[in-house]
Amino acid sequence: MSVDYADLSLVDDLGGADRRGDHDNLAVVHAAYRAFHDRDLAALLATMDPGIEWVHPDGLAPYGLGGTKLGHAGVREFLAKVPTVLGGMRLEPQEFVRSGDRVVVFGVRAVTSLSGRTETLSFVHSWTFRDGRAVRMEDIFDTVVFARLIDG
Repeated sequence: MSVDYADLSLVDDLGGADRRGDHDNLAVVHAAYRAFHDRDLAALLATMDPGIEWVHPDGLAPYGLGGTKLGHAGVREFLAKVPTVLGGMRLEPQEFVRSGDRVVVFGVRAVTSLSGRTETLSFVHSWTFRDGRAVRMEDIFDTVVFARLIDG
């Protein structure tokens, strides 16, 4: 099952609580993917704590995409680096699993090289929340094919 971004709405009050008194972390994750899809950096950052840990596999460090980036500035730095090594990327979250302060997302991403070749790769995103904002997002995926796309 793929997510129809037309059916997702941005969270109006990221600090709002659901009827159990817990923050609706799942709605925040949906808002983050919607913002990413729309290329709306301000809306994406609004889903995140200012001190977020933005974590990607160390295998992508040679391309400036690996390791942990800190805070909104780190997320901006990461996102600014992506188009210098890739022609494009489209995320398709397919399954969302919510448990306490964590939302785990299983999906696929279409990654396009600078030369125009596209591969579809599976991913797992592990989001951790505090007070209705993401404090950590870890992107888990096979870096071998990803690196081959970057290398051309």
